[in-house]
Amino acid sequence: MDTLNLAVNAVSYTVAAELSTADDPFNGPIKNIAPWNFTILAVLMFVVTSLSLSENFLVMFVTFKFKQLRQPLNYIIVNLAIADFLVSLTGGLISFLTNARGYFFLGKWACVLEGFAVTFFGIVALWSLAVLSFERFFVICRPLGNIRLQARHAILGLLFVWTFSFIWTFPPVLGWNRYTISKIGTTCEPDWYSTNITDHSYIITFFATCFILPLGVIFFCYGKLLRKLRKVSHGRLASAKKPERQVTRMVVAMIVAFMVGWTPYAAFSILVTFHPSIELDPRMASIPAFFSKTATVYNPIIYVFMNKQFRKCLIQLFTGRGTIPDNMNQTSERPGITAESQTGEMSAIAARIPVGGTASPRSDDSPTDCGSFAQLPIPENKVCPM
Repeated sequence: MDTLNLAVNAVSYTVAAELSTADDPFNGPIKNIAPWNFTILAVLMFVVTSLSLSENFLVMFVTFKFKQLRQPLNYIIVNLAIADFLVSLTGGLISFLTNARGYFFLGKWACVLEGFAVTFFGIVALWSLAVLSFERFFVICRPLGNIRLQARHAILGLLFVWTFSFIWTFPPVLGWNRYTISKIGTTCEPDWYSTNITDHSYIITFFATCFILPLGVIFFCYGKLLRKLRKVSHGRLASAKKPERQVTRMVVAMIVAFMVGWTPYAAFSILVTFHPSIELDPRMASIPAFFSKTATVYNPIIYVFMNKQFRKCLIQLFTGRGTIPDNMNQTSERPGITAESQTGEMSAIAARIPVGGTASPRSDDSPTDCGSFAQLPIPENKVCPM
């Protein structure tokens, strides 16, 4: 009887091992998914990755080429481009290769590294958007009075973004949750499906610190910013209110882009965390991660290419046409050059907003004081995401 039991157990074990090997995404494609599905995913990832790498590299190159763009308020923009570039270089490129093969052929350790890298750089990009909103709030609303955003403040913001993101994305490598293969079998991610209460605690903490918190910062800062602009423009002519309408449209576009890119991923993670036994089609389960990767394509468009100052530098780089002021630290007698070149277009708008709602006295000793810009009209076509 024992022999029979052992024989039965041996057979059961052998069958289980064979099934496990057949469905192992590290050794071959998942059997119940047709190959054409992986081909479509590979093509989509190739397009998204190519666009993202090109756009974000261009942002970094133009910023390196033109010192006029290397202002404190632009540090976080370049940081966003670097993070998006690295997301595409690690996650996008690997996802294209694995989907082209139909399975994660790189092995388990590569899965852990890919899962960590994509999550880490993705959260760096996400928190960069939150810090960017705070910096704009700081520049426009001036919560600390005449204290302006300087290089050291911007660098502290960068240090916070990278440190905070690392703190909340590295624990799965150490054992608090884990990075594992996704349902589709070609990408890696945190283990959303675990039934372990310790793993659940990580997912909930991760959701709170890397989605709810930055989203709250974005809504708070942009809400305060828009209220300030409405208060300042109240009672002005319609033409003077045009910049406010442009900024409003830009803020709405940024918030919508953030929600489109990250809400599906966040909602999916919470859904499967609280219902780990839910049956989801692997192809449907891969959509939220794909949406988060598309953010690397439209982030440069919204935050950089729609910026007039950046476009001028871009046109000069490729065509040699147009003029860019060489010295950003000197006051030009041309109003448009002064406001833009000193601190960027967003600061140019801030320069028209008096502290406390009253005009600041002009100081002859400080040509770059906000009061020196008080009489300048707000450029109608300048809505500066930088």
